[in-house]
Amino acid sequence: MNVKIKNQSAKRVPASAGLLWTLCLGIAICTGCSSLTQPINGVPARRLPPQFFAPPKNNLVPVDISLLSQEAPRNYILDSNDVLGVYIEGVLPFNAPDVTPQLPPVHFPEADSTLPPSIGFPIAIAEDGTISLPLVEPIDVRGMTIDQVRELIRQAYIKAEILKDEKARPVVTLIKERTYDVIVVRQDQQSLTTNDVNRGSEFQRGSFQGASGNIVKLPAYQNDVLHALMETGGLPGVTAKNEVKILRAGQADKLKRMETIAQHYRELENQRRQNPCLCPPAPPEDDTAIRIPLRIPPGVVPDIRPQDVLLKSGDIVYIESRDREVFYTGGLLPGGEHPLPRDYDLDVLGAMAIAGTGLGSQVNGGGGGGGLNARSVGGVPPGRLYILRKTPCEGQVAIEVDLAAATNDPRQRPLVQAGDILILQYKCEEEILNFGLGTFFTYGIQELLRN
Repeated sequence: MNVKIKNQSAKRVPASAGLLWTLCLGIAICTGCSSLTQPINGVPARRLPPQFFAPPKNNLVPVDISLLSQEAPRNYILDSNDVLGVYIEGVLPFNAPDVTPQLPPVHFPEADSTLPPSIGFPIAIAEDGTISLPLVEPIDVRGMTIDQVRELIRQAYIKAEILKDEKARPVVTLIKERTYDVIVVRQDQQSLTTNDVNRGSEFQRGSFQGASGNIVKLPAYQNDVLHALMETGGLPGVTAKNEVKILRAGQADKLKRMETIAQHYRELENQRRQNPCLCPPAPPEDDTAIRIPLRIPPGVVPDIRPQDVLLKSGDIVYIESRDREVFYTGGLLPGGEHPLPRDYDLDVLGAMAIAGTGLGSQVNGGGGGGGLNARSVGGVPPGRLYILRKTPCEGQVAIEVDLAAATNDPRQRPLVQAGDILILQYKCEEEILNFGLGTFFTYGIQELLRN
């Protein structure tokens, strides 16, 4: 009798074990366990090689904006296209000896000018740097101050014996300073708000790219990058890159830019003939363009030369948009495209919050079959996040983030970079647990109350 009982118990053990495995497999299939139906082979974040980490930018500091302007001289230096006010008694204008001298005209500056009121007849400085006055040869005034020009005119009329020493008292003022026509192209005219960022899918690439172009007239000694930006809206906004790009208007610079691009594609075509599977290199940087950074690492001296910020007529100041600096969300996260912050780091936990599902939040559709979900029963939140990150030559690396470990260890919270795709999933055991909780609270309690 004892032997028979032992044999029956020995037979029950395999049957119960098989039933348990069958039950677990059935629950996994009923819950649609994503780790089984949609497997992603990821590298744990703690094992990620350094080259796949996004560079930090929290430590970047703004450059001194005074480096974007030029230092004006103590005395205004004249050059072509300046307009002088000149009055020479008896000569400009001419008066007969027995006629009362004519008073010089008075000029008031424009509303946006910083010049004081001036007197005299307008005399423009020619392209060769000279001025033409009655009865004397043209006078070269380029590079001189107002006081130096006044003395030069006085000596010219004395030397020509037109005026006597005691009568030669010319009046010279500055009516209008020369200006430089600069083109400013900006792609940061529409600013981002917190609500815009949180809308996610409504905020698609290019929707915040408000490009505008202006031709700005900059007076002498204000023809620099800072004044050009102030005239068109200030420093670049958060939708633009943290740099200012300057394209020179010289014909040689234009030809060099076009030749550099053409040479790159000619070399690329030759390489493709030899190797059809060649990974195409990125186009070369335009060495004729001047890039002025607006934020730099601490302790780094910015390489901004005084001549870099000076602008001439025809130069183009370009503020480029950050429309490609976005990341994407999917899986249990609300699907959408989200812009990356410009001036601070964003890790995976912050990215989840921007997408609308913070760490520990319950999501719909995760827990059980038959219309059950984790949220309806207060179930276990999803605990696994994948980052699909592009690599050179159209490659990809999947980074696996354990959210429980990432909460306690900042080293397991990778920074999000442009082009990343974030996919939130349940672990298989989490879906089984949520299915069990949902089944118990939905049907188990009903059965208990019925009995």
